Amino acid sequence: MATRAAARLILASQSASRQMLLRRAGVTFEALPADLDERAIEQSSSLVEAPQIAALLAREKAKHVGRAHPEAYVIGADQTLGLGIRIFAKAGSLDEARSQLKSMCGQTHELHSAVAVVKNESILFETISSARMTVRALTDDQIDAYLDLVGDAVMASVGGYQLEGAGVHLFEKIEGDYFTILGLPLLPLLGFLRGHGLAPLA
Repeated sequence: MATRAAARLILASQSASRQMLLRRAGVTFEALPADLDERAIEQSSSLVEAPQIAALLAREKAKHVGRAHPEAYVIGADQTLGLGIRIFAKAGSLDEARSQLKSMCGQTHELHSAVAVVKNESILFETISSARMTVRALTDDQIDAYLDLVGDAVMASVGGYQLEGAGVHLFEKIEGDYFTILGLPLLPLLGFLRGHGLAPLA
């Protein structure tokens, strides 16, 4: 007897950490990054709160890739960093990363990770998760030593750190879900995927 073919699942992200989290959870997917001008989308919206901006960008990434693949379930994800009223984007240079890190020293910022799943233009699932991150009171020499250690990788993620790597040394205190910090609210997403036959151990 023929078996029903598994539904196609696409992750609309080039993030190595998001891909790693899904693969280690046993989820089968394709990675097709969304080619979007995220800053233009953010600026054209009326949103000013970091969590809502993350949710908007997660939806737009999923929709963008989903338009070309309407038969697939498409996961979009985004992460924003808020420090007071300031919202950070990925640094575009080492000098910008240095400036961002200096402004975060001795302060507690919030990381907001959003995920959305879209199929055929319909949003089937979305959620936001947040974590509070307190950066140590670092000296200029310590920041420069960190930048020398990680190099251009500092520009790969918002805030200039990867918690799963050398970035963990920057912190005095962390409150929140590890998966959220890596950029994907994994547990609620897996619950949705299992409910739709898109993940093992349903």
